[in-house]
Amino acid sequence: MTLQWVAVASFLYAEIGFVLFLCLPFISPRRWLKVFNFRLWEKIASYWNRAFLTIIIVLVVLFFDAIREVRKYSMSQTIGKNEKMLPNMYDHLNMKLFRAQRNLYISGFSLFLWLVLRRMITLISELAIAMGENQALQVQTDNTNNAAKRYMEENEELKKALNRGKDDGIKKLEEENNQLIKEIKDLKVELKKTTEALEKSKIEMASIKKQYDGLTREYDRLLQEHDKMQSLVDTTDKKSN
Repeated sequence: MTLQWVAVASFLYAEIGFVLFLCLPFISPRRWLKVFNFRLWEKIASYWNRAFLTIIIVLVVLFFDAIREVRKYSMSQTIGKNEKMLPNMYDHLNMKLFRAQRNLYISGFSLFLWLVLRRMITLISELAIAMGENQALQVQTDNTNNAAKRYMEENEELKKALNRGKDDGIKKLEEENNQLIKEIKDLKVELKKTTEALEKSKIEMASIKKQYDGLTREYDRLLQEHDKMQSLVDTTDKKSN
């Protein structure tokens, strides 16, 4: 392999390793979000988009170059009648064709995994944010429920005191009771809004998790194909040596 394809293959293996690292189950999305929010990343964030586009352009150029090589050496099939006359040349062209196809797969998978990596990082960040919002909404809902229960208990106590109270305190107790009823109604409205927001957040988080699982399954399939191609490459290299 030439130096450029060794670099592309190394880049592909690095991508595979990073994707596997992102798929580790014991590292939660919220921990990944903390890693993504390091100050170091903030300093290089302005250069990230440029580097991302530059790598895409390089991989696309190499991908089309590999396609050109595959088409070029596919012409070896036109030797036909001269196979017996030039057996060494025929084998050499077939070897060149195989290496061009190998380079095509390497550049293609590198380009695809580069796009997948960015999408996975985006989905993990969105999932972590949704989990944080969901937890905050859950705490707010619990606090609202506790406040509503406390006001209802106070309302019951006031009703009992109202029944036992004297005539001169009935009016005051009624005013306090009406105020508590109004506060309870307001709390119920707030609880309803908070519950709706919590359900919406759960739906969004489930959708993001579904997309993340889909990317994981697609990656596993691509990894199996890559292992098959790698075994073919190793076999061919052994034969050529």
